[in-house]
Amino acid sequence: MQDKYYELTIGVRKAFVDLVADYVANLTQDGVEIGSDRVIVRSESDVMPIVEALEKLGEEVGITCTVEEKENVDWIQQYQDSIQPIEAGEFYVHPEWYPPMEGKTNILINPALAFGSGHHATTFTCLEAVSEYVQPDQRLLDVGCGSGILSLAARKRGARVDLCDVDPLAVESATENFKLNNETYEHLWEGSVNQAKGTYDVVIANIIADILRALAPELKKSVNEKGTLILSGILETKESIVTDSFHDMTLQTRKQKDEWVTLVYTKG
Repeated sequence: MQDKYYELTIGVRKAFVDLVADYVANLTQDGVEIGSDRVIVRSESDVMPIVEALEKLGEEVGITCTVEEKENVDWIQQYQDSIQPIEAGEFYVHPEWYPPMEGKTNILINPALAFGSGHHATTFTCLEAVSEYVQPDQRLLDVGCGSGILSLAARKRGARVDLCDVDPLAVESATENFKLNNETYEHLWEGSVNQAKGTYDVVIANIIADILRALAPELKKSVNEKGTLILSGILETKESIVTDSFHDMTLQTRKQKDEWVTLVYTKG
């Protein structure tokens, strides 16, 4: 990759944008970006031959050309540098371009646009709760699993995990992350807690307050007697919605990070 590249911005009357874009595409192997009244070419090669060719078009097309020399940036490296590992409870969550940490339980997650990599406050406090409440051989359900990070954390503590999400992309992401960590789950499904079979020692639901309220009967039903329910995704301003819905359970722990709250309940 060269240190510099050229950005050619071709101003053009709207009626001729597609025509000019096709014309330019035949002059270069570089990508062509099309706007409502402009065409942009970015190239590490000299773009002046394109400018000279455009001068042959008639004045009615309304061509104006601006060339800027810009610094070439390694966007992949910039992105990787922006993603830092985190420590939450006993866990060290890191992307593959960072090494594992000795003395911690390592979870390998390559961040995706929609799904958790531990950086959000709710995921962070849920990881802390998993460190404190999940024990080996417990049966655990992760509702709204996203990337699967919380059930992965539970699995690394020796729990037997089921997980689900209504988003098929989340199901795919969780599947890949379990493979990435060489871990296994018992059941993973596209759907919600109402499809769970039996009850669990621990249930985690990191969703949002309104959905937690809607799912309250099913979530409580899915927890064993004396079992633990970890609820998160709760804005502090919406906390009462959740506490009202789960008033018949015993609140063990309240965790807050920034404006987000995690609540840990026990049943019975």
